[in-house]
Amino acid sequence: MLRRVKKNDTVLVISGKDKGKQGSVIDIDTKKDKVLVKGVSIVARHVKARKQGEVSKIVKEENYFPLCKVMPVCSSCKKACRVQTKFLNDEKQKKARICNKCKEAF
Repeated sequence: MLRRVKKNDTVLVISGKDKGKQGSVIDIDTKKDKVLVKGVSIVARHVKARKQGEVSKIVKEENYFPLCKVMPVCSSCKKACRVQTKFLNDEKQKKARICNKCKEAF
């Protein structure tokens, strides 16, 4: 199965509080249809000291958000685009993701 967004892809956030930000995909949760993007959807998490001598702190980290809120960025035209799939003309009949605007594979 060919996915619209894969790990290490550059994506653009199209809605929500981080609208307009770009980042690379760190992880995808396929069961919940959520994505983790570097530098987007930062939340503060309070970490309690567990051992003696350790200090409590506030950790800022990325949070998962819905996959429908991101759009992949084409590597050739550098714009957010919808994805088409196309069979390559090989003997193995592999599918490729193609930019809907410039028709280049990425």
